[in-house]
Amino acid sequence: DGMNMGPRFMVTKEAAIHEKVKQKMVEASELDTSLIYRTLRNTARVFKNDVAEQVLEIEAKPGETKFEDIQALVAGVKGRELFESGDLDNGIWSAGMVVGLIDDIPSCEELIIRIVEEAEAIINQRLGDMASA
Repeated sequence: DGMNMGPRFMVTKEAAIHEKVKQKMVEASELDTSLIYRTLRNTARVFKNDVAEQVLEIEAKPGETKFEDIQALVAGVKGRELFESGDLDNGIWSAGMVVGLIDDIPSCEELIIRIVEEAEAIINQRLGDMASA
């Protein structure tokens, strides 16, 4: 088993991402994501912003959606520009519903220590529960 921690590590002091993006993710709830590319059978969950809404509008139109219809909106270069400039509506970025659990901007060291401490606490509690059963 493992964890997908990409968005969590995006919101750390060391991440080379504009502070506006980090702060927006801290302020977000689990409802601040959108599912796009469904019509292309390649669904992705992204942070909800103007670009994601435009993609959803295009996908909702009658008829078949082709990637070319949304390509300019979702180009990877747009996402990189967003991370550099902090223009939150310049592209899309992947973010799951777990974004609603991000509530601070720690260092990577602080985050890893916290993850380990929380994992140890859960393991110890479950072992204790099993021993007393």
